[in-house]
Amino acid sequence: MTTDLKAALRALHIETPSWAYGNSGTRFKVFAQRGVPRDPYEKLADAAQVHAHTGVAPTVALHIPWDKVADYGHLAAHARELGVGIGAINSNVFQDDAYMLGSVTNPDPAVRRKALAHLLECVDIMDATGSATLKLWFSDGTNYPGQDDIRARQDRLAEALSAVYARLGEGQRFLLEYKLFEPAFYTTDVPDWGTAYAHCLRLGPKAQVVVDTGHHAPGVNIEFIVAFLLREGKLGGFDFNSRFYADDDLMVGAADPFQLFRIMYEVVRAGGLAAGVAFMLDQCHNIEPKIPGQIRSVMNVQEATAKALLVDRDALAAAQAGGDVLGANAVLMDAYNTDVRPLLAELRAEAGLAPDPMAAYAKSGYFEKIAAERVGGTQAGWGA
Repeated sequence: MTTDLKAALRALHIETPSWAYGNSGTRFKVFAQRGVPRDPYEKLADAAQVHAHTGVAPTVALHIPWDKVADYGHLAAHARELGVGIGAINSNVFQDDAYMLGSVTNPDPAVRRKALAHLLECVDIMDATGSATLKLWFSDGTNYPGQDDIRARQDRLAEALSAVYARLGEGQRFLLEYKLFEPAFYTTDVPDWGTAYAHCLRLGPKAQVVVDTGHHAPGVNIEFIVAFLLREGKLGGFDFNSRFYADDDLMVGAADPFQLFRIMYEVVRAGGLAAGVAFMLDQCHNIEPKIPGQIRSVMNVQEATAKALLVDRDALAAAQAGGDVLGANAVLMDAYNTDVRPLLAELRAEAGLAPDPMAAYAKSGYFEKIAAERVGGTQAGWGA
């Protein structure tokens, strides 16, 4: 059991987001920190530190145009030199003045053409970097009843998604993200997993749904959504973070580690660890140090996965078949209450890594180095 467990945990890959290494925060304030990257190359260097100390974060998601460079092939080569690779390419059709009333669902055809051109540009960047995944999130929606035709906006969305789908190459896919609300408060054009699933189902196998764990109303059973999408072959990946109220983007597992365990159990139960599901972080809040915050999130996903792998599935199936409600629950709780930290420390030591990534990073001197070197220029991030 231990050998199989370790093999599964070694195969787990968790992608960190480039934007998590820049200054980030709420819509009210972004607090600048020392040593923050000033360009995509420095972001990749920081991401490489997370991988160096955890051993399971080998790819970095890019966000365009936040990570725009003149030569994406050169950026990808630089990533490889650092020991990491380019992961998902994330589009941005929410920070241009033209998108005030929407991007691909905007009533103005010229704005829709502008947004689609950007999405197709992102596929070009996939080609240049070797990325296989395009991530699409749309802030499109309305704030007031009657503002626009709800059905027509779905037609416009479908048209844009179809054009992007047709542009995808062999081995490429797009993941459609949904969000309950914000910045649109009356209707959101992709508000839930059902809407995303319906659009992806119509398009075909290269279109899948991404589940951001912060994009749900309080009390929503996210593991049900995960189980359903896995059953349909439509779960493309996760954006892992935590939320207490809405889209808080806090460290993974910080708010409800038991929920994270329940989600990962559904992934394990469906064979999702080996089914091309992308485990990506979208944790990028404003008060925690950047690199340690990502290391902690990676470790939290590792721990939840290890516990999910410990579930005695035979005992659980027997209890479920026998209608043993308490027995079935106890099987899950036994796995969840297991301290897997010694196992993960042993796994890291076997890989030649320090057993405690947080302590190892703190002792590495890397933060002191970048704080001294990254003086001047414009720090990466977004203003508020």
